[in-house]
Amino acid sequence: MKHLIMCAALVLPTPVWATDKMTILLDWFVNPDHGPIIVAQELGYFPNAGLDIEIIPPADPSAPAKLVAAGKADLAVSYQPNHHLQVAEGLPLVRVGTLIATPLNCLLVLKDGPVKQVSDLKGGKIGFSVSGFEEALLTTILKRNGVSLDEIELVNVNFSLGSSVMSGQVDAVIGAYRNFELNQMKIEGVEGRCFYVEEEGVPTYDELIYVANADRMDSDLVRRFLGATQLATQFIVNDPIESWSVFKNYAAELNDDLNAKAWIDTLPRFALRPEALDEGRYERFEAFLSDIGLVEGTRPVSKLAVDLGEQ
Repeated sequence: MKHLIMCAALVLPTPVWATDKMTILLDWFVNPDHGPIIVAQELGYFPNAGLDIEIIPPADPSAPAKLVAAGKADLAVSYQPNHHLQVAEGLPLVRVGTLIATPLNCLLVLKDGPVKQVSDLKGGKIGFSVSGFEEALLTTILKRNGVSLDEIELVNVNFSLGSSVMSGQVDAVIGAYRNFELNQMKIEGVEGRCFYVEEEGVPTYDELIYVANADRMDSDLVRRFLGATQLATQFIVNDPIESWSVFKNYAAELNDDLNAKAWIDTLPRFALRPEALDEGRYERFEAFLSDIGLVEGTRPVSKLAVDLGEQ
């Protein structure tokens, strides 16, 4: 009888630990900005945290946060400036973590071109890709340098930022990412130069954040997600070369010169403590958006962001 029990035990299925499914919508196609997410997936940090993560690049870059607000996904990668605007519009979104902890946006010109300082843009053409916030950024930067918006010509260049500067279509573009467009131009044999928004009168902000539905999110799952990406960030910072190898193996199209260069430039910008919240940063940026007329009034930080590590 004892022998039969032992035999039966040998054929019983091994218990499988349950995993919780989560869906995260990216802000754009996979690129080095998403390093911690991809590395955590590739190294098994998400399964180790009991998570089954589905990573989805968006068909429409403007949609991810709105889809989270509608309950169609658990998390979205978004932008702190956009997040303030969407919360002001009434969307039930809250920042739960940080991915890129510094601005990436810059005002891009040719390094050896005629624009040596921002004031040289008076009478020139400036390209943009997204109206609203980028125009407000530009207004702030120009004003600080003695130029008004009606003294330049705005040109919608869609997302052809670097190429529109290289071709001479415009004298500068706002909305270029310093870790991408500068490298893209260099690869094509043209040197660019960035005027950094945070050095030109714009309060510093988190370029990329994680947002969740404030009414529906599962805080435990989000904490586990952020814990896994924190481990991935530590691995990236400690071993940039090996982590690049892990990242580029996620998809064949990632293994090119532009992504390799952008990887190195993005490393120091990843949030080392993705849960941590700088309340003053959100207060200052909310006040900035109110002052320039993009939002009406201001909202308390508690309506914009949470630090799950403190809860």
